[in-house]
Amino acid sequence: MKHRIVVLGAGYAGAFAAGNLARRLSPADAEITVVNAVPDFVERMRLHQLAIGQDLAFRKLADVFAGTGVRLRLARVTGVDPERRTVAVTGEDGDGDGDGELAYDTLLYALGSSVAHHGVPGVAENAFDVTGRSSALRLRERLAGLGEGGTVLVVGEGLTGIETATEFAESRPDLTVMLAARGELGAWLSPKARRHLRQAFDRLGITVHEHTGIEAVEPTRAIAADGTSIQADVIVWSAGFAVHPIAAASGLEVAESGQIVVDRTMRSVSHPDVYAAGDCAYAIGENGRPLPMSCASAGYTNMQATAAIIARLTGSKVPTTGLKYYGNHISLGRRDAIFQMVDGDVRSKSWYLGGRTAAWLKSGVLKGAGWSIAHPTFGMPKRKRRLATAPDRTGVRVAA
Repeated sequence: MKHRIVVLGAGYAGAFAAGNLARRLSPADAEITVVNAVPDFVERMRLHQLAIGQDLAFRKLADVFAGTGVRLRLARVTGVDPERRTVAVTGEDGDGDGDGELAYDTLLYALGSSVAHHGVPGVAENAFDVTGRSSALRLRERLAGLGEGGTVLVVGEGLTGIETATEFAESRPDLTVMLAARGELGAWLSPKARRHLRQAFDRLGITVHEHTGIEAVEPTRAIAADGTSIQADVIVWSAGFAVHPIAAASGLEVAESGQIVVDRTMRSVSHPDVYAAGDCAYAIGENGRPLPMSCASAGYTNMQATAAIIARLTGSKVPTTGLKYYGNHISLGRRDAIFQMVDGDVRSKSWYLGGRTAAWLKSGVLKGAGWSIAHPTFGMPKRKRRLATAPDRTGVRVAA
């Protein structure tokens, strides 16, 4: 009997983890199945580019996993039963592989996150977002219909909000772009980086409404906490992320955020056969604080989870990988960016890198992430060396 590993989600965390597991574990002993709702790998960090009309190439997951032994199941996850060790899936509208149930011996939960509405009235009905490809394409269609002088309001001063506002303003100078911030724009940055950010916003003609918390969204305006309104043809909501309630409904132990509570190895504290990686994992970093929902966290957590799975299945010592942040990288359009170094407590250091060099570095990071997903078994020898059998009941083997 092969050990059945099921990976839920093929984003930055899930896709890389599946490839790494396929590279390290013998196909004679381990069966790896990836469940994903769409047939393509979606580069979430580029979706604001897609929304403003830039052409992006999406890699087919079938091509990504071709020749790896990884099985791809196109379906949407509807439930997890950790007691029976099964996952319920559905193929909606005939686009997927149909309804069914998958049994697992080890589950890696990497379903990511979506936009957080925070209970603000009108967001779901009237606002757009760039947290998924379908929502980004919906926004793309709306923006394409805006003529010269159209107005766009981006709500949220985090990394997504800043990148979205600057990308839109640079790509569509005919539009009026605004950003609503609950606090001060770039308050977490060092003084020099904050000044760079403000200069970029001024250069691009972006109007910033600071200390403006949005309490309601209507089709053509956002209403602030003090009752004032900001008129806009399009409102883009980028005020944080939220995880799907599937984990909480399954009986897995979750945090208040709905994220799966994991130990240092990304293993569920309530169900040892379940691991979590990416935005859906409530993991504590080396500074003693929960890791933020981000692409960087997806990288850290999926590497730790796969290392732990491989070690436990092969009777090896479980290694620990780094969970420490080194900085924030913020795109300001295609020709400008900020890289802000942070200390162990994620406080900004005085040093930062800005301008074209930072933009070039950010582009390299994006290309590197995409390349690693497209080559999931890079470094695997054409002819596998003899496998060593682990001295436990699983019989799973790892390449020597």
